[in-house]
Amino acid sequence: MIINMNSNYEIKDISLATEGRMRINWVSQHMPILNTIKNQFIKEKPFQDKRIAISVHLEAKGAYLALVMKCGGAEVAIAGSNPYSTKDEVTAALAEEGIKVYAQYGVPEDIFRHYLNRVLDIKPHLIIDDGAELVSIVSTERKELQKNILGAAEETTSGIIRLQALEREGKLAFPVIRVNDAYMKYLFDNRYGTGQSVWDAIMRTTNLNIAGKTVVVIGYGWCGKGIVSRGRGLGAEVIITEINPVHAIEARMEGFKVMKLEKAVPYADIFITATGNKNVLVKKHIEKMKDKAILANAGHFDGEISKRDLKELSIKKNEVRKNIDEYILKDGRRIYLLAQGSLVNISAGDGHPIEIMDLSFALQALSIKYINDHYKELENKLYRVPEDIDKKVAILMLEASGIEIDELTPEQKRYLQGWKI
Repeated sequence: MIINMNSNYEIKDISLATEGRMRINWVSQHMPILNTIKNQFIKEKPFQDKRIAISVHLEAKGAYLALVMKCGGAEVAIAGSNPYSTKDEVTAALAEEGIKVYAQYGVPEDIFRHYLNRVLDIKPHLIIDDGAELVSIVSTERKELQKNILGAAEETTSGIIRLQALEREGKLAFPVIRVNDAYMKYLFDNRYGTGQSVWDAIMRTTNLNIAGKTVVVIGYGWCGKGIVSRGRGLGAEVIITEINPVHAIEARMEGFKVMKLEKAVPYADIFITATGNKNVLVKKHIEKMKDKAILANAGHFDGEISKRDLKELSIKKNEVRKNIDEYILKDGRRIYLLAQGSLVNISAGDGHPIEIMDLSFALQALSIKYINDHYKELENKLYRVPEDIDKKVAILMLEASGIEIDELTPEQKRYLQGWKI
């Protein structure tokens, strides 16, 4: 239920702002790359007279990104990309900072969609998206907004899958930069960020030991690689299931067991989905699970684990601990679903480490600036992050870490550019 609302915000409780400011201040002290960009934006005001619509996981790190964009001169409106990742104290702090914010933890789907539309009511020039929620609405329900939009930047694998479908159908109405495909995104955010934050959330939520347990990780993409690596480091026996033969071979050569999901099911104490697809764990799998199996999803959307099938197979559902739903099956077995099947690391935890999101949000900020500066030269299609932006973020991270690296000599540059030995 919305408690506090006016034309500029719809949030739970504005009185929570003090705690929200503390959270945002903490992350701001550990995001040196975004702070460098913020200082640049304050001087240059690249977004003066521009309106930016944002949909990201609305916790402290995403909130700080919104504030950085505001420092660039923009009018900013923001909603969460998942109602279970929204932190109500953070939304309150943003409202007090003059950001238009429409979000509340745990709202149903219709209210969540309402919030996204409230953000789009500002008639944005630029969009920062996480899961392609805003771009999808503009491409289908609110096409009248397309004429104002210069472009967008997308954060996630799941979002890019949706945008590629739009592009194939000729329905992408403006340029979009695939931030997720930047080296400084998927090599670090998807691998180290997901790897740490998923296990942090699972351990915090269950308070159970990981060492000695058998874990089935479904999907060995960059997110899966991070989850698997950290799981092995915690002492788990890890089994990989895959549909991609190259990824399967890679997992095998890394020393992991690889098998079909249906054969792996009876062994697992913990299941983690990381595919970006839907109905990955369904009835035929649930029927073979052991008593007290734990199900967690690390994909952006909550459709990877079939809650419908869990409900059909169960005689009772209990919330046995915060973010743990117990499904009691007809034969007495208990299956535990974490975070309602939504993105476990952010719905049951604090999401990726701050330093990791410093990289990802720096790419978002610079990609949006690139679109703002170059939109007249861009077509209505998906673009990779420009190489100089990727390198700039890497250099800024090295500088913030006090690390120096070597450079090629003029002779070495000439050698690499020629064909003669």
